[in-house]
Amino acid sequence: MVTILSLSISIIALIISGLTFYYSRLQSGKVKMTRPTTIFFGPDGLKMEYFEKKKIYIRTLLYSTSDRGQYIQNMYVRLKRGDAIQHFNVWVYGDGTLARGSGLYVDKSGITSSHHFLLPKNGAIFDFLPGDYNIQVFVEIVNKKPYKIFEQTLTITALQYAEVIDSRSGLYYDWAPDGESYHPHLAGILTKDKPINFVS
Repeated sequence: MVTILSLSISIIALIISGLTFYYSRLQSGKVKMTRPTTIFFGPDGLKMEYFEKKKIYIRTLLYSTSDRGQYIQNMYVRLKRGDAIQHFNVWVYGDGTLARGSGLYVDKSGITSSHHFLLPKNGAIFDFLPGDYNIQVFVEIVNKKPYKIFEQTLTITALQYAEVIDSRSGLYYDWAPDGESYHPHLAGILTKDKPINFVS
C-alpha cells in the first residue's frame, strides 16, 4: 500500500515537473503589457498646428509570459469612437532617441519604454473630437497574427476639447492606482516658437 502510494506521488510529481518545464521553457507563451501609466492624445512632432498630424503615446512594460523571449514584429493602435474606427499603425518607440518599430525582442523580465503610434502617411485627417474612445493596443509576433494586449475606454469632454483647441495642445491621461482610473490633464502649450512638452 505504501509502495503504491509512493509510486503514485512520484508519478504525479513527475507529470507536474514535465508540465512546468513545457509551459515555462518549451512553450513560446505570449507577449503582454502592464497598464500604461500615461496615455496621450494629441499632435505629433515639434512646432506643428493642432489640426495637423496626430498621435497616441503610451508608456508601459512589455513582457513575455514564458522563459522563451518573443520577437515583436509590429504594434499598432485601433481607436474606436462610436462606429468610427481609426488605426494608428506607424509604431515608434524609445526613451530619448526614438526608433521606428521594426523588431523588438521581449523576454520574461520585460522592457519598459515609451511607444508612439502615428497615423499612416496616406493623407488621413483625424481629430480627437469630444466623446468616448475605446483604445486597443495590438501586437504582432513573428509568424503569428496580431492580437490585442490592452483595451481601455477614455473620454474627451466638450470642455476639454475646447481647451485643447484653444491652447493647441493635447490631453494626458495619468493612471491613479488608488482610484483605479485615468485622470486627464492638458499637455504643454504648443506655439510656433515653443514645441509641445511630451514629458508629463
